[in-house]
Amino acid sequence: MIDTPTSPVTSGLPLFFVITVTAIKQGYEDWLRHISDNEVNGAPVYVVRSGGLVTTRSKNIRVGDIVRVAKNEIFPADLVLLSSDRLDGSCHVTTASLDGETNLKTHVAVPETAVLQTVANLDTLIAVVECQQPEADLYRFMGRMTITQQMEEIVRPLGPESLLLRGARLKNTKEIFGVAVYTGMETKMALNYKSKSQKRSAVEKSMNTFLIIYLIILISEAIISTILKYTWQAEEKWDEPWYNQKTEHQRNSSKILKFISDFLAFLVLYNFIIPISLYVTVELQKFLGSFFIGWDLDLYHEESDEKAQVNTSDLNEELGQVEYVFTDKTGTLTENEMQFRECSINGTKYQEINGRLVSEGPTPDSSEGNLSYLTSLSHVNNLSHLAAGSSFRTSPENGTELIKEHDLFFKAVSLCHTVQISSVQTDSIGDGPWQSSFAPAQLEYYASSPDEKALVEAAARFGVVFVGNSGEIMEVKTLGKLERYKLLHILEFDPDRRRMSVIVQAPSGEKLLFVKGAESSVLPECIGGEIEKTKIHVDEFALKGLRTLCMAYRQFTSKEYEEINRRLFEARTALQQREEKLAGVFQFIEKDLILLGATAVEDKLQDKVRETIEALRMAGIKVWVLTGDKHETAVSVSLSCGHFHRTMNILELLNQKSDSECAEKLGQLARRIREDHVIQHGLVVDGTSLSLALREHEKLFMDVCRHCSAVMCCRMAPLQKAKVIRLIKISPEKPITLAIGDGANDVSMIQEAHVGIGIMGKEGRQAARNSDYAIARFKFLSKLLFVHGHFYYIRIATLVQYFFYKNVCFITPQFLYQFYCLFSQQTLYDSVYLTLYNICFTSLPILIYSLLEQHIDPHVLQNKPTLYRDISKNRQLSMKTFLYWTTLGFSHAFIFFFGSYFLIGKDTSLLGNGQMFGNWTFGTLVFTVMVITVTAKMALETHFWTWINHLVTWGSILFYFVFSLFYGGILWPFLSSQNMYFVFIQLLSSGSAWFAIILMVFTCLFLDIVKKVFDRQFHPTNIEKAQLTETNSSIKCLDSMCCFSEGETACASVGRMLERVIGRCSPSHVSRSWSASDPFYTNDRSILTLSTMDSSTC
Repeated sequence: MIDTPTSPVTSGLPLFFVITVTAIKQGYEDWLRHISDNEVNGAPVYVVRSGGLVTTRSKNIRVGDIVRVAKNEIFPADLVLLSSDRLDGSCHVTTASLDGETNLKTHVAVPETAVLQTVANLDTLIAVVECQQPEADLYRFMGRMTITQQMEEIVRPLGPESLLLRGARLKNTKEIFGVAVYTGMETKMALNYKSKSQKRSAVEKSMNTFLIIYLIILISEAIISTILKYTWQAEEKWDEPWYNQKTEHQRNSSKILKFISDFLAFLVLYNFIIPISLYVTVELQKFLGSFFIGWDLDLYHEESDEKAQVNTSDLNEELGQVEYVFTDKTGTLTENEMQFRECSINGTKYQEINGRLVSEGPTPDSSEGNLSYLTSLSHVNNLSHLAAGSSFRTSPENGTELIKEHDLFFKAVSLCHTVQISSVQTDSIGDGPWQSSFAPAQLEYYASSPDEKALVEAAARFGVVFVGNSGEIMEVKTLGKLERYKLLHILEFDPDRRRMSVIVQAPSGEKLLFVKGAESSVLPECIGGEIEKTKIHVDEFALKGLRTLCMAYRQFTSKEYEEINRRLFEARTALQQREEKLAGVFQFIEKDLILLGATAVEDKLQDKVRETIEALRMAGIKVWVLTGDKHETAVSVSLSCGHFHRTMNILELLNQKSDSECAEKLGQLARRIREDHVIQHGLVVDGTSLSLALREHEKLFMDVCRHCSAVMCCRMAPLQKAKVIRLIKISPEKPITLAIGDGANDVSMIQEAHVGIGIMGKEGRQAARNSDYAIARFKFLSKLLFVHGHFYYIRIATLVQYFFYKNVCFITPQFLYQFYCLFSQQTLYDSVYLTLYNICFTSLPILIYSLLEQHIDPHVLQNKPTLYRDISKNRQLSMKTFLYWTTLGFSHAFIFFFGSYFLIGKDTSLLGNGQMFGNWTFGTLVFTVMVITVTAKMALETHFWTWINHLVTWGSILFYFVFSLFYGGILWPFLSSQNMYFVFIQLLSSGSAWFAIILMVFTCLFLDIVKKVFDRQFHPTNIEKAQLTETNSSIKCLDSMCCFSEGETACASVGRMLERVIGRCSPSHVSRSWSASDPFYTNDRSILTLSTMDSSTC
C-alpha cells in the first residue's frame, strides 16, 4: 500500500470539476447542432401513397417514393422528374446552392409520365427505374425507366436533364412530381460533403506541447527527489532515526518496490505543476467569449435581421491566425443581382440614369460636350416627339436613322437570349399600348444567365419589351406595338466560340441573324459598324469592372438562308463528329457581321467587398476565389471586387487535356514568374486543369500558386474546393486556412478548412449550419478577424502562459522544501490550499482578463490591418515566449521560498511570546506571498480596466485573507487534523512577516517592470507603437484608449509615465470620436467595450 502525501480529494476534486464543466460545454454545443439538423431532417414533405398525398418528414423519404414539390421549395432528395403542371413535363430549377450558378436550368420528364399530372393518375403508374450507383458528380447521371402500359413495356433513357438534385430549388413551375432515386447520404449533395472531422486550434496544439514539457519536468523532479532521498538515507542515522524506527515489515520489503512507491508518492506531491484547471478555464473562456461575437452590433445585418452566430467556440483564437482565405463568389462576394449600367450604340456611349439613357460627350451631330438625354423609346410615338423630347440635334433623316439604330440594337437584346417569362404573370398583358412603368408588376423574367435577364429587363425599360414566346414565335412590343418574330434557329453558347446567336424571321419576312458574345469573339467577325469606337468603349467598361457583351447582326438573302438551313440540318443529324461539324457551320454563319454596339452589366458586389479584400491583403492574408461559375464571369467579378488588379499579370491554366500538357503549361508559368520579379501575378485555373495538376504535379502547382498574389479557381466541383484547401493545409508551411461560402456546394471546403464561415445569404442555410461561424455579409469578415480574432488570440495566449507560470510558482517551493525535510514527502502547503489555489484564489482574475482584455482599441485594430501580422504564426505562444514565462515562474518561486527562509525561517523572536515559526506557518507565508504576486502579475498584464477587473483582482486577494482567517480561526469538527488552527492569525500579527511579504512581492514585480520599460523603450512592437500613437496635435494618447491633455500637473506626468510603462488605462480616461470617413464602420457599438463611449474628443 502506497502512503500518499496528499488526500485523494485534493487531487481528485479539481479533475472532477474540469471534466464536468468540459462535458457540459461540449454537450450544450452538440445539442444546438442537433436542433439545427432536425430543422432540415424534419422538414415536412408530401408523398403519394394509397391514391392520396401524405405528409411526412424529409428524413423518412425512401427510394421509390413519389414526392410532390411546389414552387420555390427545395428538393428533399434526388428525384427523377415524372411530371409537372406543364403539358410537356418540363420545369425550371436553380442550383445556386449546389454549384453557385443562379441561372435557371430546364429539366424534362419522359413523355409517358409527363401526362400523369394528378395524384390519382400517378398512383396507377407501373414503372421500374434503373440507375447507376450513387456518385458525387453533379452533372453526371445515367439510367433508364421501364414503363408498363397495357401489358407493354416501354424503355426510356434517363440523363442529367431528368434528375432533380437535392438542395436545388423549383422555380417558375407550380408543382412537380418526382420519384426518389437517391436519398439521405446517397444524394449527390451529401456525397459532396466531406466527413466532418474534429477541428483543433493551433493554441490547443501548443498547449499539448507545453504540457509534455511540464510532464517531463514533473517526472524529472520526482526522479531527482527519489534518488536524493535514497542518497540521503545511505547514512544510517538518517535512514532510521531514533524517533522514527522502522517496522520489521519495512526492513524486509523490496528495495525496488520501495523505490517505485516513493517515486509515485513524489509524482502525487508535485502533480499540481500540471495545470489541470487550465482546460476548464480555456473551455469557459471559449464558451463565454463566443457570446461577444453574437452581441456585436457591428456584425448585425439590419436588412435581413441576422446577427453573427457561433456554432463552434473551440476555434475563437484561430480567427487571429488566418493566413489563407478561400471564398466562394456567387452570393458571398456578390449579391446575386445583375444590373444594366451602360451601353455603346453605333459608337456613342450611354449610361442609364433614372430609366433614361444618357449619352456621354458629343453626339455624332453635336459639337457640344454636355450630357445629352435620349428619351426612352417607350415614351416616344413618333419622330417629332423624339426630336422635341431629346437634346439630340438631328435632321429628320438623321433622326430616322437614329431611331433605326437604337431600335435594332434593343431588338437584338430582346431577341438574342433564352429568357422565359412566368406563365402565371403574363395573363394580364394584352395587345394595347404598354407603359414601361408597369413592367415590374406585370413581367417576371427567368433567364438561363443572369446577364440575359438584366439586359432584357433594360430593353423593356427603354421601350422594346420581350413579351414571351409560344412555340416558335417570339413576341416583342416596340412603342406599344406588338411584333411577332419566328424563331428559326438557336446557335447555342459554347466556351470555345464565346457567343450565341439566333436566326429569326421578321414580320416583314426578312431573315436576320442576331449575335451576342464576348468582344474578343464578336469584333473579329464584324465588317461594318463603329468597330474602333466600340472597342474603346468596351475597354472603358471593363476598367470599371463591368461585364461586357457585344451585339451584332446580319441579314440573309433567301438563297443564303437556304444554304445555312441545309448545313445546320446535316450537322445536327450527323451521327459522327457532330460537335466538330456544328462548330464549322456556326463559324460559317457568324461572319460578315454588322456591329450594333456593346452592353455593360454590373454583377452587383456586396457592400464593402473591395475594401475588405484589400484589408485582408494588408494583413498578410492571401485570398483565393473558388467558384463553380464560368471563367469569364469569375474573372470579371475578381477584377471588379479588387481580387485581381488591372496591373496584375494574369496567368491562365485552362482547358488542359493531359498530364503532359498540364506539366508543360505549369513549367511555362513558373518560368514567366521567375523572369518577371516586378509585376504582381494572378492565376486563373479551371476545374479540369486543376484535377490534372493535383494528380501528378502538386509541388509545381503549389510553387506557382505561392508566387501569385491572387488565385482564382473556376468551374470547381464541391469536392475539388475541399481538395485545394487540403493541399494548402498540408504544404510545408502548414498555414491556417479559412473558407467562407453561402451554398451547399461550399460545405465541403468549409468543413475542410481550419475555420469555416457560412454566409447567411440567398442560397439556403446549408453553409451556415455546417460552418463554425455564420455571418450575414462578407464585409463582416474584417472585424471578425482583425478585432475579435486578434483579441481572442491575445487573451488565450496570455491565459495559457500565465497558467503555466503560476503553477511553476506554486509547486517549485514544494520541490525546494524537500531539501529541508529529508525528502520525506512532507507537504509545504495545507491540503485545502492545494485544492483551492487554482479553483478559487487565482482563477477569476485570469478568466475575466481572457474575456474582457483589450490591449488596443478595436477601432485601431480595424483601421490598421497590418497589426494582424504581429500575432500571425502563433507568435505569442512561441517556444521563446514559453521559456520566458517558465523562467519567470521559477525565479519568482525561488524568491518566495528563499526569501521566506532567510527573512523569517531562522528568526526565533518574531512572535511576541518568543515562539518559533513552525513549518505550517512557513508554508503559509510562502503561499501568501505567492497568491499576492501572481495576482499582481495579472494586474500588470491587464491593459483595459473595468470595474469587473478591479473586483476580481483585488477581491481575490481579499477573499484569500478572509478565507484563511476564517479557516484557521475555527476548530472544524469534520477535519481529521487541525494543522492550520491559529496559524494565519499568528502570521499576520508579526510585523516582520508583513515586511517580508511586501519586500518579496516588490522584488518579484520590480524585475518584470524593468523588463517592460526596457522592451517598450528600445524594442517596441508595432502594437505598442500603435498604443502610443498621437491622435492629433493637441491630444497625446499614451494608449489607444488613454488620452491626456497637453497641460498636465507633475503628479499627472508621473502617473502618465507609469501608465506608459505597463501600457494600461482605465475606462474613466476613455473617450472616443469616430470620423464619418472611417473606411469600415462609423461607430463601434461592440459589447466588447464595457465602458461608456463619449462622442466628444478627449
